[in-house]
Amino acid sequence: MRFTVEHPVGQPGCAPALYGPDGLSEFARAAEAAGFDAIAFTEHPAPSAKWYRAGGHATLDPLAALAFCAAATDRIRLLSYLLVLPYYRPLALAKTVATVDLLSGGRLILGAGGGYLRSEFAAVGAGFAERGALFDEALDVLRSVWATEEFSFAGRGFTAHGQVSTPAPVQQPCPPVWIGGNGRAARRRVARAGQGWAPLLIGEELAATTRTTPLATVAELAAAVRDLAGLAEAEGRDPAGIDVQVQSAQSDLSAHGAAAGHHEHLGELAEAGVTWFVVRPPATSLEAATGALARYGADVISRHRTDSPTEGRTR
Repeated sequence: MRFTVEHPVGQPGCAPALYGPDGLSEFARAAEAAGFDAIAFTEHPAPSAKWYRAGGHATLDPLAALAFCAAATDRIRLLSYLLVLPYYRPLALAKTVATVDLLSGGRLILGAGGGYLRSEFAAVGAGFAERGALFDEALDVLRSVWATEEFSFAGRGFTAHGQVSTPAPVQQPCPPVWIGGNGRAARRRVARAGQGWAPLLIGEELAATTRTTPLATVAELAAAVRDLAGLAEAEGRDPAGIDVQVQSAQSDLSAHGAAAGHHEHLGELAEAGVTWFVVRPPATSLEAATGALARYGADVISRHRTDSPTEGRTR
């Protein structure tokens, strides 16, 4: 098992020190020192006030925040969790992706989702009804723009005639793409073009809010992972080369460390085919967050460490 820490800026009452420059640097270094494999930021560039007041959350720009963390660290991977691909012009996004990957020495993982807030789509000028097609189009551009000296592509609202995108990212042909979403459409995309799947263990109510499919139990997750394996094999791919990252109710840590039964939960997830687990530390103060990371590293990560990741998976 490998471990991702999601920065707590999105939690209610997050202490401002956690997302200021000094605190963010300290947080990233603490995560790396504790043995975490990746640090993650989510995205909501222009959510509605209604959504925010009803339980929504604050965000930083994920790629900018990850670039900042890259400068403060040496090893930890940098995960967008999740970047909403339909919000972006693909070639402009490709330039940012390549820049972050290059300046981090090849540490970027592009976690990508289709988005679910209709009003936010309108606010950024993206077509909500076209989000699936826009997602696939952006994914196709990112997979091919650095594979040729002159890139040509006829897209929705743009046309490339012999464009170049240089310098290229360190990771070729593209930084690994992990695709979010619980449904079979997300798994089909992973099987076709992704290096990882990032579902959530959630029930019907939250799944309806985020416009995805419920995955309420580890047994349901295991069945979905088996389905992904079958889809990958049908595409001529080895399922062992695809990572599965999960966030569950046990992802949230108290200030005192992991919840009871956490080791058993991780064991069940590993049996279901999960390779990465997401942790969310407390947001009450910088000290509480970094302390929780250190304890989790000592109590959990050291016990479940994967010393030799499966060949072909994200390193």
